[in-house]
Amino acid sequence: MTDPRVLNILLVDDDEVDVMNVRRAFTKANLANPVYTAGNGLEALQMLRDGRVPQGRLLVLLDLNMPRMNGIEFLRELRADARLRATSVVVLTTSNEDQDKVEAYNLNVAGYLLKPVTFTTFVDLMATLQKYWTLVEMP
Repeated sequence: MTDPRVLNILLVDDDEVDVMNVRRAFTKANLANPVYTAGNGLEALQMLRDGRVPQGRLLVLLDLNMPRMNGIEFLRELRADARLRATSVVVLTTSNEDQDKVEAYNLNVAGYLLKPVTFTTFVDLMATLQKYWTLVEMP
């Protein structure tokens, strides 16, 4: 049985360096959240649907620029799935395009964050994100 207070993180990103940086940032900021990874939207949907990612308190960190199924396509599928539509998603991407931001917010993302350039800033961003989710007391 999983702890209902644990915030599980599903990181959807095809860039192995970015995945490694998120994991390192969590370690550096002393964040013990379980982090699951998917390399694209199709893989992430499958993981959510088949139970490889616990459905309790869950936050998806989503890159937009990925092969096979990009982040916007993933969001459309997620929001169309009755069982998954309420999943909290924060976009974590290099795209600073207004169109991407508008589309993401129209698909009910909880936030849109640009990937930091420096690792120190990345650590600060992950720690701030953790504090935010702790304060909002996700269901």
